[in-house]
Amino acid sequence: MAQITFDRIRHSYYPDPQKPEDFALREINHSFEDGGAYALLGPSGCGKTTLLNIISGLLQPSHGHLRFDDQDVTNLSTQERNIAQVFQFPVVYDTMSVYENLAFPLRNRNVPKQIIDAKVKETLEMIGLSDGAHRKARRLTADKKQKISLGRGLVRSDVNAILFDEPLTVIDPHMKWELRSQLKKLHRRFGHTMIYVTHDQTEALTFADQVVVMYEGQVVQIGTPAELFERPMHTFVGYFIGSPGMNLLPVDTDGRMARIGDHSVELPGAAPDLAGRKTDLGIRPEFTRISTSGLPVQIRKVEDVGRHKIIRAVLDGQEIAAFAGEDESLPADPHVQFDTAGMNLYADSWRVELGA
Repeated sequence: MAQITFDRIRHSYYPDPQKPEDFALREINHSFEDGGAYALLGPSGCGKTTLLNIISGLLQPSHGHLRFDDQDVTNLSTQERNIAQVFQFPVVYDTMSVYENLAFPLRNRNVPKQIIDAKVKETLEMIGLSDGAHRKARRLTADKKQKISLGRGLVRSDVNAILFDEPLTVIDPHMKWELRSQLKKLHRRFGHTMIYVTHDQTEALTFADQVVVMYEGQVVQIGTPAELFERPMHTFVGYFIGSPGMNLLPVDTDGRMARIGDHSVELPGAAPDLAGRKTDLGIRPEFTRISTSGLPVQIRKVEDVGRHKIIRAVLDGQEIAAFAGEDESLPADPHVQFDTAGMNLYADSWRVELGA
């Protein structure tokens, strides 16, 4: 296992990049701690797989250096980095049995037979394939083949890191939850450094201790699930994390007051001078309530999702979402109220700290 450090890492697929937009991966200066569980989260094309492939050695960055602990591994091969990687679609040896597929990487490293048997059986139990251990892999369904791929990454205990590139794409929803739970148990037990790429926020938030949110080739925030929810540092994080995502309302600020069209709300602190900058008030639906007082809204739709309702409304021409209790009735003359504890202010998409 190792601490993974990004030292001014950037990557462009162009031979002579000139502007930020030319980079598939913009500059990153950060460390993934030894034994940490990380998720790279973002939409397709945001740079997640590029970053993962730089870590694994499948791609050499065009700028910067990568270190495992104190060793510069920028120019080392995947094998020299001692990495295990699980890809989006299953990669298995069809002519081998399930057992042999898992034993293969250990035999290649001359691990004693008794240890191989114990590790393989433990991993088979963990991925739920013990009963079919001696079946040929070619006879298995796609989700079971992907379990073999997961197992091959998990069976080794000597790796610097285990990398997962959207590994649950072909797994059915119930098994996804089961395998994520198993990965968490494995991480707590053995302390492998794990990096998990996904565009699914549920996968990221339930797997990782730290989530790396990426947008347009840039890391916009690294934080715990709670930090991403409560203090999104970029409007994309507020939008992408949560269901529904954060309400974003264009505002003008004056001290502790934010003006939304002809109406005003009080901020939890004084805003700095933001003249000339695009300013938005961000507040999640969980901190937004329909009431008989506050700012007038028009309700467009009510979605009953079981434990609560999602109210879709319009405030001064802007669409917003609010939460209501399952049995809560809505007023005939609806207004909206915002809990100041959930307010965030953004200037040019980045979060602004409020004064006293």
